[in-house]
Amino acid sequence: MNSGKVAQEQSNSWNKFVEFINKLGFNPLGLALLIIIAVLPTTTPYFQQEYIVRWMIMGAFLAAQSIAFDFTSGYINIVNFGFAALLGVGAYASGIFANTTPFIAVAPGLNPWITIWLGAIVAGLVGFALGILTLRLRGIFAAVMAWFLGIALMGLVNNWTALTRGPLGMNPRKFLETTNNLPYFYIIFTMMIGIYITLKLVTRSHYGLAFKAIGQNLDAARASGINPIRYLVFNFTLSAFFAGFLGGFYAHYFGSLTPSTLMHTSKTVEILAIAYIGGRGSLWGGIAVAFPFVFLIELLRTNFSDLPGLHLVIYGVLMIVIMIYYPGGLAGFYDWIKSKVQRK
Repeated sequence: MNSGKVAQEQSNSWNKFVEFINKLGFNPLGLALLIIIAVLPTTTPYFQQEYIVRWMIMGAFLAAQSIAFDFTSGYINIVNFGFAALLGVGAYASGIFANTTPFIAVAPGLNPWITIWLGAIVAGLVGFALGILTLRLRGIFAAVMAWFLGIALMGLVNNWTALTRGPLGMNPRKFLETTNNLPYFYIIFTMMIGIYITLKLVTRSHYGLAFKAIGQNLDAARASGINPIRYLVFNFTLSAFFAGFLGGFYAHYFGSLTPSTLMHTSKTVEILAIAYIGGRGSLWGGIAVAFPFVFLIELLRTNFSDLPGLHLVIYGVLMIVIMIYYPGGLAGFYDWIKSKVQRK
């Protein structure tokens, strides 16, 4: 009797745990994989190498970007081709607020741990404006508007040399006075998890239902009583806020900013590819894709250095295959396998 009671209590505890992590957007398998990723740099000699830790930082950085990007493209069905520009706005704003050098017009010299939030707010305000501008536009027209705004922002940063140093670039001070990459991995890993949980909770609220309705049919959503202005602007603002937040990390991790390397449309295309291959509207798909992709791309870059841009070709081929055979991406494929297993 006692053993049966203990087993029942353990089963109840496990069910409560699963229910709790499900509310946060995780399942046991996904949580286990994230824990493995988190401990690899401290337990496995191969992953303790500095260049491997840098790859893992880039994996988490791209994954976090894909989550913020998918929040817009996967829910309200607008591809934000200005996403990289918003990332750059956050990076430059944070770098300027933290600046202590006399080479730039202003030098507030604030702590980077504070300026990263200020950069996110500035990017969020730009996202708010973008949301207003796209209210009357749909589909490709909204995407083009976002692209034009991104080009305009990159041009502004490139030419406002007194504040940004333009093509000469900025050198923001780093978060930490260390050459060790491991602390930065845990910073960006924590940011990635925090962004995922926040946006997952938003999409599971009435906001998520409204986003889906607007993305599927704006007129029908309006007819059902949904105010598209409120939800579109909120979506763009929140996505831009997190893009700027991640831009601040970029600024104070790499310590070097130039408009062409950070704000170019090709950077948005990389994020778009990861989000779409991971599965639109899943949020978690980008996490599953980003880490192996970074390792694959870096290995190809090392072994095929005479073929620049090869990673974009791979992104393109994979996107074509995914869109033809698995439109739901990796997340859709996972759901298909899960349904097959449950039927058996």
